[in-house]
Amino acid sequence: MPASPSSELPSTGGTSWPGGADLVARDRRVVWHPYASASATGPLFAVSSATGVRLTLTDGRELIDGMSSWWAAIHGYRHPVLDEAVRTQLASMSHVMFGGLTHEPAVRLAETLVEITPEPLRRVFLCDSGSVAVEVAIKMAVQYWTGRGRPERTRLLTIRRGYHGDTSGAMSVCDPDAGMHHLFSQLLPRHLFAPAPTCAYDEPCEDADVAEFERLLARHADEVAAVILEPVVQGTGAMRFYAPGWLARVRELCDHHGVLLIADEIAVGFGRSGELFGCDHAGISPDIMCVGKALTGGYLSMAATLCTDEVAAGVSDSPAGAFMHGPTFMGNPLASAVANASVELLLSSPWRARVAEISAGLAVGLAPAAELAGVADVRVLGAIGVIETREPVDMAVIQPLLVELGVWVRPFGRLVYTMPPFITTPADVAALTAAMVEAVARTT
Repeated sequence: MPASPSSELPSTGGTSWPGGADLVARDRRVVWHPYASASATGPLFAVSSATGVRLTLTDGRELIDGMSSWWAAIHGYRHPVLDEAVRTQLASMSHVMFGGLTHEPAVRLAETLVEITPEPLRRVFLCDSGSVAVEVAIKMAVQYWTGRGRPERTRLLTIRRGYHGDTSGAMSVCDPDAGMHHLFSQLLPRHLFAPAPTCAYDEPCEDADVAEFERLLARHADEVAAVILEPVVQGTGAMRFYAPGWLARVRELCDHHGVLLIADEIAVGFGRSGELFGCDHAGISPDIMCVGKALTGGYLSMAATLCTDEVAAGVSDSPAGAFMHGPTFMGNPLASAVANASVELLLSSPWRARVAEISAGLAVGLAPAAELAGVADVRVLGAIGVIETREPVDMAVIQPLLVELGVWVRPFGRLVYTMPPFITTPADVAALTAAMVEAVARTT
């Protein structure tokens, strides 16, 4: 009989379930976590339940969730409206293939997305995840130009400090030097990278700010299929907020050179930045848009890639005669149903006021961090708050400290940031920011 997991492996964070099994030790034996070594022994905390904006660990501790489970659970956990949507859909069907078949939840979701996204996005391709949505967008752009008789237009132009996902096509447009995917550089196609915008969100965009981007696009326009970027907020790559005027200039340049514009709204879509979509800050519409994360309120994995009728026609006019992509779980009824409920719940709520209230709380609560010697910058936009440290944080030290202080915040690199659920109260925002400031003060 093999030894029990708890007799061989350490655990962290208090993890005993009734019955004595050590969940963290069991996890370490068989599970490989994201962005971690298979032999990692760093901080790991077992969750027994999640309700509202609180995570309950198996040792009974409660944590205020400052991450919305990687920005997806905007309504918090166990929301009765979303729970009921899942139960209702389960009574009819949980899944059916989307090839040659259709169903009410998927059609209604597509109709809603067309209604709420910028004109003239009118076609919706449902995907499994955000990374897949980016893959779909890239393939749409390339196949569009094949359909328009320009098959040589296969390259993409993007900006540094960006992040678009972990699959191959998505990795190829992440920052090739400062990003996390340089190990795979020999696997990936070579695309074009302009400098990241230097004009901050509340600053004007001058000609000099966009000059290098304009130069690259003009030089390579005949081979570029599309520009791809994160509108206004660069997420995982930097947690930076740039001027809406810069995005508006990019739209103008894409139009001038006849290049498609792909907006990756996966991180900030559905109100996170203070507008429903990042593009709304600049009053522009892309040719292709990716959405995900908050789409289902964090209940199930689902994303979507939207495009204009012109893009759809170009793709369909290619020699293949059809778009060559088809995820097994495309249009999953269960995910579609809860996505409908999540979007409707958001739109029927005072989400703008809630995000504005959270934004104000984050600004006040994080402000003291600006006085710390180890802090380079503090910034807030919508329900996003960031403390940027001068040196990378030590996760083995700061993560348990944040848990000790009663919050769940997952820093990376030099960024200690929060994206709380939209239902987070002012008191919880104050507690969240106080813990972040204290943790940074004690570890930098």
